[in-house]
Amino acid sequence: MTATKQQDKHEKGEKKPRAAAAQPVDATLARFAHVHQEFEIDKLFRSAVKLKGSDLHLKVGKPPYMRINGTLRPLNREPISDEEMVRLIFPLMDDRNRRIFEENGGADFAHVVDVDGTSWRFRVNVLQQLGHVGLVARRVNNWIPDFAGLNLPPIMEDLCKFDQGMVLLAGVTGSGKTTTIASMLNYVNHNYRKHILTLEDPIEVVFTEDKCLINQREIGSDVRDFEIGMKHAVREDPDVMLVGEMRDKETFLTAIHAAETGHLVFGTIHASGAPSTIGRILDLFPQDMHTALRSAIAMNMKAIVGQKLLPSIKEGVGRVPTVEIMTFNPTVRKLVLEEHDEKLADAIRMCASEGMQDFTMSLHSLVETELIDRATAFEVAPNVEALKMALKGISVAAPGIL
Repeated sequence: MTATKQQDKHEKGEKKPRAAAAQPVDATLARFAHVHQEFEIDKLFRSAVKLKGSDLHLKVGKPPYMRINGTLRPLNREPISDEEMVRLIFPLMDDRNRRIFEENGGADFAHVVDVDGTSWRFRVNVLQQLGHVGLVARRVNNWIPDFAGLNLPPIMEDLCKFDQGMVLLAGVTGSGKTTTIASMLNYVNHNYRKHILTLEDPIEVVFTEDKCLINQREIGSDVRDFEIGMKHAVREDPDVMLVGEMRDKETFLTAIHAAETGHLVFGTIHASGAPSTIGRILDLFPQDMHTALRSAIAMNMKAIVGQKLLPSIKEGVGRVPTVEIMTFNPTVRKLVLEEHDEKLADAIRMCASEGMQDFTMSLHSLVETELIDRATAFEVAPNVEALKMALKGISVAAPGIL
């Protein structure tokens, strides 16, 4: 059964959706009324909060699944039918998201539920697969840990102190990028009197202002797209900007332009690690633009942080990040400009005294501090032999790279 037929079946006998509001203020009020409305699916969202699940998965023919400490676990109930799935999911979507879902086969938005007097946000993706509707929702913490609470290295604090430039968080979905970048922005919020402007799709973490003035704009609800939001941003006097996810060349170009014009820009990107992020950015653009892009990256990028989440063996700690950090010192800038990306990993090891580290160094530290076990470290290590030597106290000198 197609999603359109399911939707038609679901809507028969129900009230028609309210016509689009004529005035922007009315549309905004309607948006927030929709957010706080009670839905049948909220029972599952509340279960995710109470079970400390990071993700909720709904698939037709299966019971609901939750990811708890990195492992998917089914709930003890009957499988979800097509009819129940439509009944659970479609009321969550407003007119705009239903239209996007029908046109694109998927929609992203935020949803808020109340659990024992506390509001919890979820980042929701509604999808179609094999003609069925499904849902994946990521729970967003309603409190923002500091760097020590996230078991992040001390250099993360230094990456928040630049006046301008770009700092990217790289990793796959579920690697903890959102939480880390929220912690970085909150550090700025607690220590400087600045204006922070975020452009997100959707808004995940809602910040509580301390020393900073913070404006958070959601793509699709507050502004049409990232490109328009960035054009508006130059007139909104931001000191620090968060530009959601670098998904396309337009988003990256507008973000790097903001960094060039005196703003500190934070962003996230899907990449496996810090050195590989350079290639990931270049892949967004045609070959004839690569030289100019390398120059812009070398001159404006301050750091790239690669991150993965691992199960912890420490009591009370669910998962911990293994972190790769590449700051743009003269050596790294020169390698990027001269297209020697294959030497960036060696540069990270050579510049460890400056706070840089690769995944091997990070895994070694996590094992030594008894946050993860050796089996986990070897399972994810990019270079198992190098990690074995590090755990034996044998350091491998980085080769000459210049």
